[in-house]
Amino acid sequence: MQSEQRRSDGPVADTIDLVREYVRQETLGPLRGAGRWIGFGLLGSLLIGIGTVFFVLGVLRLMQAEFGDVFAGRWMSLVPYAIALACTLIVAALALLRVNKQPLQRDSTPSEEVR
Repeated sequence: MQSEQRRSDGPVADTIDLVREYVRQETLGPLRGAGRWIGFGLLGSLLIGIGTVFFVLGVLRLMQAEFGDVFAGRWMSLVPYAIALACTLIVAALALLRVNKQPLQRDSTPSEEVR
């Protein structure tokens, strides 16, 4: 009896199946590839953040230890912190310059050149 109902609902059932497959292809497919993409992004940002912290702390301690006499004084003691902040901003700018804004999935069809 169900086969008779399916035959009578053929175009409607086919349309529902077609829409369901389209949604599955266009939403779940790209999201599966996004997991790896997001994972590498999070790992990279974590490593850049840890490296930046160690770099800035190293620069700050170097300035305080080696040039402590130069930066002695009430307001001059802030100069190593300003230099460390400048180093942090430089690292952040370099990281932002290297960001690629690629789509999650690349098109498999080659683009045609316009003549």
